[in-house]
Amino acid sequence: MSLFNSVLNQIKEIANLSEHVDTTAAERAIRSNIVFKGPNIWILAFSIIIASVGLNVNSTPVIIGAMLISPLMGPIIGLGLGLGINDLNLLKDAAKNLLVMVSISLLASILYFLITPLSLSNPTELLARTNPTIYDVLIALFGGFAGIFELCRKEKGTVFSGVAIATALMPPLCTAGFGLASGNLTYFFGALYLFFINCIFIMLATYLTVKYMHFKEADFASEKTHKRTRIVITVVVLVMIIPSIISAVVMVKENNFDKDVEAFVSDNKSFENAYIYDYKISHHKGSKVQLFISGETMSAAQKEKMFEDALKYGIDREQIVITEHFLSEGASESEIVKGIYERSDSEISKRDAEIQRLEKKISELQGEEIPFVQIAREVANQYPSIKEIFMSRGAKVETTQLTRTDAVFIVIRTEKELTAEEKERLTNWMKIRLNFDNVVLNEEIL
Repeated sequence: MSLFNSVLNQIKEIANLSEHVDTTAAERAIRSNIVFKGPNIWILAFSIIIASVGLNVNSTPVIIGAMLISPLMGPIIGLGLGLGINDLNLLKDAAKNLLVMVSISLLASILYFLITPLSLSNPTELLARTNPTIYDVLIALFGGFAGIFELCRKEKGTVFSGVAIATALMPPLCTAGFGLASGNLTYFFGALYLFFINCIFIMLATYLTVKYMHFKEADFASEKTHKRTRIVITVVVLVMIIPSIISAVVMVKENNFDKDVEAFVSDNKSFENAYIYDYKISHHKGSKVQLFISGETMSAAQKEKMFEDALKYGIDREQIVITEHFLSEGASESEIVKGIYERSDSEISKRDAEIQRLEKKISELQGEEIPFVQIAREVANQYPSIKEIFMSRGAKVETTQLTRTDAVFIVIRTEKELTAEEKERLTNWMKIRLNFDNVVLNEEIL
């Protein structure tokens, strides 16, 4: 029992926050980040354009850069703080600034996608922002926790940058702008839904943390004002939490349905002389799956068997829509096969695009590979005293400013120390040989 108490006390000591947080400084920082004027306006505009370009050309690194630049996180955390400390004025200011930011973001992205000359033949990055899942909820919630904990911590780190990337606030807004610019309301509502899910759960995480850490509540001129404010705040919190719970439950059900359908189709590809060659899931007005079946016409008994098998996977018959493309006297087998291929064209195009992207990445990596053996031979021919050479690509990081510089690191082991002139000549030769300007050379004497 004493061992258990000792372990428990050790865990409490490790998890203790009181010595590591400063709620007063955190509140001050949050309030200062809510303000939307001056540099914040320009920074928001720059991040919108960067995110739009990244989505336009399917560039993940560019999109990540936009997330890091965007100041959208400030008002959202401010809303959570306002709810947590019962500060109605802070709540109003944060909501107003967030609304202005969202409006500007949508307007800028709409204008960009209206005038951009770049086409979107395979907009996978855009599509990824139109279909929120339970994973988006979890990322937003725990990302919000990480963000507010970082703001409360006395010794600040780089956590907030990671939160900005994980929660991804800017890309959904740009995707919504693309939806409006192209007239695609599915993109618009799907992306806007993802954005508001992120906002709600970041606010919820901030609210819960503020309550847990006992931030100082707002002062009121009178008890009547205090009571009225608490009522308003309570209503807002309920309005925020109840839809969040409902949304999370719905997403869990949809995610489970997707997995059930995938398992069912995988295990039941064929039914005698008919087979499932494709399927499409929809969650509009309830979860349903459309099964595309080819081959001979299915009998009523076969369909009944299919419904019974689907029920074992938790899929009701009302959730199944069967679309048959069967052989008939008026249709040749080649026509049926052609129809199947036409149905699959979109999926094939996506896979081809992904293959091309991976091949390009492999080519880039191969281009960066150092020809170790050949270089070692050339060096040994020029400098016979060099007996071993170590070469690798890496990065030099300044620990004070955390700035990164890519470099090629070379260590030579010699029997006789090279002169300063020889080292400089070898370094310059390496730069030309590797086509890389930043070469770091170190020497060890055997």
